[in-house]
Amino acid sequence: MPSSPCSPVCPVLSRAAWARVLPFLTYIGFIVLADLLQRAGWDAAQLRWLYPLKIGLVLGLLVLFWRDYDELRAGLPSARALVAALLLGVLVWWLWIRLDAGWMVVGQSDGYDPRQDGMIAWPLAIVRLAGAALVVPVMEELFWRSFLMRWLTAEQFQTVAPAHVGVRGFVITMLLFGVEHNLWLAGIVAGAVYGLIYMRSGNLWAAIGAHAVTNGVLGVWIISTNSWSYW
Repeated sequence: MPSSPCSPVCPVLSRAAWARVLPFLTYIGFIVLADLLQRAGWDAAQLRWLYPLKIGLVLGLLVLFWRDYDELRAGLPSARALVAALLLGVLVWWLWIRLDAGWMVVGQSDGYDPRQDGMIAWPLAIVRLAGAALVVPVMEELFWRSFLMRWLTAEQFQTVAPAHVGVRGFVITMLLFGVEHNLWLAGIVAGAVYGLIYMRSGNLWAAIGAHAVTNGVLGVWIISTNSWSYW
């Protein structure tokens, strides 16, 4: 009797999948840890120092698995696609700070306040801004768009061209991306925009670029307006 192609000891996910999942799980794990520490009595000022550690570990995992990210070595999208993606990134920021009515928000967020004694602690602010604009977009787009959206279409996700992602993969990823954020409606809109950019351009750098612009402009706006709850 011929053996099955996968024995009981086969991993649930391939190395390529884990390379995209582990950085994201690490990031989420720190969010859970911060919540537990807050419940244990830690205040927001103490918890701020978790962010540099979180973003450092996520960056380390991205570097460790860099050779597994074939889509990031495929080159940049066309100039037209890149410009469109960057403009859409600004549009998502504009919508993000407006889709904040009570029914559009779930839970409460203290945000990230880098001030000490009423003054901005610039090392904290810069690390927070750099993490949000440079590290998080790569980590999240690798997980949400490159992996999950395609994996929901076919288990061998690397064989799925972005343009061939199914409706199920697009919709589920969009909704989950939304509920990951306390501004859930803004998150759904952002997830839809980044997903469509990826599918239309066929290039993950386009989605990363849009996401980076959104987070970067949002971070500059937060610092300039002291709107810390949006972090």
